[in-house]
Amino acid sequence: MFDFLVSSLTVAGIYALMALGLNLQAGYAGLLNFGHIAFAGLGAYATGIAIQAGWPPLGGAAFGIGAAMGLGWCIARLGRQLGSDYWGIATLAIAEILRTVATNEGWLTGGANGISAIPSLFDGVPRPWNAVAFLALVLAAVAVCALLCRRLGNGRFGRALRLMREEPQLAACMGYDLRSLKSRAIVTGAAITALAGSLYAHYMSFVGPDYLLASETFLLWTMLMIGGMGSTAGVLVGVVLVQTAYAVVPFAKDYFHFGSDLAGALRLGLIAFILLGCLLWRSEGLVPEKLRRIP
Repeated sequence: MFDFLVSSLTVAGIYALMALGLNLQAGYAGLLNFGHIAFAGLGAYATGIAIQAGWPPLGGAAFGIGAAMGLGWCIARLGRQLGSDYWGIATLAIAEILRTVATNEGWLTGGANGISAIPSLFDGVPRPWNAVAFLALVLAAVAVCALLCRRLGNGRFGRALRLMREEPQLAACMGYDLRSLKSRAIVTGAAITALAGSLYAHYMSFVGPDYLLASETFLLWTMLMIGGMGSTAGVLVGVVLVQTAYAVVPFAKDYFHFGSDLAGALRLGLIAFILLGCLLWRSEGLVPEKLRRIP
């Protein structure tokens, strides 16, 4: 039970980092990024490739973050010629292209078998304290990134992003460079998400094409919509609720003795029920974004 709890909290913390990165783009800036998981996958693959090349873990994480930031800058440049809805579809296409490349370029990514034998960050620590140490690292990263996102959101940058989201023409009239704001939001969110992907690669000791599935992006969107888009605390609440639903179903499966197929359907149904309830009665999320109002 202790190992299960530590594992669940670790995975929840990693998803919280990804959701915080998406919240910078979708919650603050209002950008429809449907390929957000590409940043996490790129961070994970870059870490795996760097480790295979003999790099230290810190170097692999830095390589992954740099690659994700480069991809984010390219995606932001792409958005100059597209409307918001078409740009969202384009981001989904980019994530699928990366997944196809990861699946087929075996010389670099290991193909469908992925990259394995990625060392954990605390191999020298005896069990179960190695898992506890990794959990502490993940939670520390979540705390730092959450404080950073909150500070950015409450500062001038965050206010500019919200103005661009609500009244883009007014933001342009006030002298804000909308392209620069979008680029900075995407690149910052990409860096946080790539860090999560690097940690996930070390935690699982593996990275494969399944890390780039589109369903992972929509799971992150679900967390944001349940918790409250634009709210750092809301994002964390949404992550906790969704991961709790994932963790509770195995216990229900053992208690009621139903099959794995039904357990998977129950898990999806439970998350869908929570999301539907929020959309009907709390459309702004459980912890809505607080906006300053001019008296």
